[in-house]
Amino acid sequence: MPHRLRKIRKQRGSRTHGYGRVGQHRAGGSRGGHGKAGFHKHKWTYVIKYEPDYFGKRGFTSPKSLRRKKNIINVGVLDEMAEKLSIRKEEGKFFIDLENLGYVKLLGTGNVTTPLIVKVPYCSRSAAEKIRSANGQIVEELDKLKSSG
Repeated sequence: MPHRLRKIRKQRGSRTHGYGRVGQHRAGGSRGGHGKAGFHKHKWTYVIKYEPDYFGKRGFTSPKSLRRKKNIINVGVLDEMAEKLSIRKEEGKFFIDLENLGYVKLLGTGNVTTPLIVKVPYCSRSAAEKIRSANGQIVEELDKLKSSG
């Protein structure tokens, strides 16, 4: 665009360039403050529209709790997904290698209806009882008994 046709050419020499008395349309005051100033006051509608999660608690997760977190599964879920999770069938029982699937512990919530052979590092007492009552077995438990005996 040619310089001589710009609106500013007409404003030269007028001091305020059409923005009223001294100092208007200058620093951060003309835009209601610098940056995120006024987010809880006069820029509240902007917050509601564009950044609704700006205010509020987000919490803090302790590094210790991340270290203690274990990947667990319940026997009820295991029973429902037995066909999908099983690698092979041994003596009419589904063989499930939870250690290979990334699970560290088997817990006893739920019911077991199908006979399962489960390989897992740790298992609760109630989970072991439920699997045994459904004519199943836990492989890690058998290995520990053999090594101790």
